[in-house]
Amino acid sequence: MISSEDLLNQEYWDTQYKANTTGWDLGNVSPPIKAYIDTLEDKNTSILIPGCGNSYEAEYLLNQGFTNVTVIDIAPTLVENLCHKFENNPNIAIVLGDFFEHEGKYDLIIEQTFFCALPPTMRQQYVVKMHQILSENGKLAGLLFNRLFEGGPPFGGSQAEYELLFADKFDFLKMELCTNSMIKRANTELFIELQKIN
Repeated sequence: MISSEDLLNQEYWDTQYKANTTGWDLGNVSPPIKAYIDTLEDKNTSILIPGCGNSYEAEYLLNQGFTNVTVIDIAPTLVENLCHKFENNPNIAIVLGDFFEHEGKYDLIIEQTFFCALPPTMRQQYVVKMHQILSENGKLAGLLFNRLFEGGPPFGGSQAEYELLFADKFDFLKMELCTNSMIKRANTELFIELQKIN
């Protein structure tokens, strides 16, 4: 079992990218998130992807013409790779840092394997931080695991748990089992679309 200290440690995550031990990486944009992005009309929406990993979602957003994308991750090796990948693209900001210290305001935050990588003891802090950096009526959308794991990360959970966790600070526009997950995650993902309570 990995300690909570390790999970918050830059060196731990950087080692995963250096060693390419990134079993959570789908190698492509997640189908439920791709389908959601396809419903977004305002290409100037300010979008944040925390714990962004290899940023397939960001790449898809840029390819669809979105102009205001920010990604943040704690791993220097990864961020260096992303700076090369998105070199000379003015529509994306790539931030090396701790999400919980990040400042800014966003219309939309996309959740893709960030929540499940955090120690479960930090979930309340996650909700508070998301609420803080979303603009008025901003949305948190993406995927949460609807299953438990031995050890972790990833750390799973259930819809009932998430409903209690987010209820004070968000309205639930959508929280439902995905029907279009990648095969290896079939029947284990919930798609969420939560709107900030101002």
